[in-house]
Amino acid sequence: MIKIGGREVSRNARPYLIAEMSGNHNQSLDRALEIVEAAARSGADALKLQTYTADTMTLNIDAPGFVIEDSNSLWAGRQLYDLYQEAHTPWEWHGPIMERASALGMHCFSTPFDETAVDFLETLNVPAYKIASFECTDLPLIKKVASTGKPMIISTGMATLGEIDEAVRTARDGGCDQIVLLKCTSTYPATPENTNVATIPHLREAFGCEVGLSDHTMGSGAAVAAVAMGAVAIEKHFTLRRVDGGVDSTFSLEPEEFLALRTETERGWQSLGTVTYGTMPAEQGSKVFRRSLYISADIKKGDVLGPENMRIIRPGYGLPPRFYDSFIGRRVARDAKIGTPVSWDLLF
Repeated sequence: MIKIGGREVSRNARPYLIAEMSGNHNQSLDRALEIVEAAARSGADALKLQTYTADTMTLNIDAPGFVIEDSNSLWAGRQLYDLYQEAHTPWEWHGPIMERASALGMHCFSTPFDETAVDFLETLNVPAYKIASFECTDLPLIKKVASTGKPMIISTGMATLGEIDEAVRTARDGGCDQIVLLKCTSTYPATPENTNVATIPHLREAFGCEVGLSDHTMGSGAAVAAVAMGAVAIEKHFTLRRVDGGVDSTFSLEPEEFLALRTETERGWQSLGTVTYGTMPAEQGSKVFRRSLYISADIKKGDVLGPENMRIIRPGYGLPPRFYDSFIGRRVARDAKIGTPVSWDLLF
């Protein structure tokens, strides 16, 4: 069983919801703390940070590959170093953010991007770690995180089965026995058509792990579908208002939307239940709305039953319709008024 901060993360519990702050604090600690408070009010189980600096992520150069050239990217034309400098969460903010989250009943953990970040996060006693999709192939980083013995959540965007297998084996060999894999599409934003939540049960069977969804689509439809496929956790980027801007604001949920996500994923999880047929206890009162056999005209003892004096109608207090042919052409043993439910003691 996987537990984060004492909270069970499994198909036996409602989906574990992670609000990803990323760079939506816009380099303001006050705004970061507002995001924490809004996430708590919106039903998040955890707030997630990203722990890096521009220098731990890349080089401060304009050489080919160090500037985003994809014209379809939200960050087209941006130098990687400048983008990470803008988006990073200052390390001295982590303590105050985590304290505020804890005071509001939320877990708070982070995605480390190198070994120094892991060492730093250990000083804050984080309850879990997240491995980003782009770091799924960074086996030395996974080994370092595994050595902490904390639960590990691994996003699998772009990863092949072989790469996921390497990541999971490295984590387990390194001492981590609590792993959640997240199905993820590494586009920002993602479309429902590219989300492929049908992969979730396959991932669970292939690696013997619980599986969730790191969701970059808008709204909650993909997340609810993922829960129907067995997702135990949903991660969504979170902001106060998209119009405020920020590196990830375009595909982040606002508080009201995240609250709807909490409501709808919980409803989706509650609706799964088990394979069930027949009348549920809650349905007992509805059985009266089935059709059944009723006397539809006054009859006397000895009269013959037929379409003119017996019908299949609501309510359901008479015999089931399947007995209709058993009564047609039979004589009745007593008088009966219109509206009498048909029962076996009507016959001779």
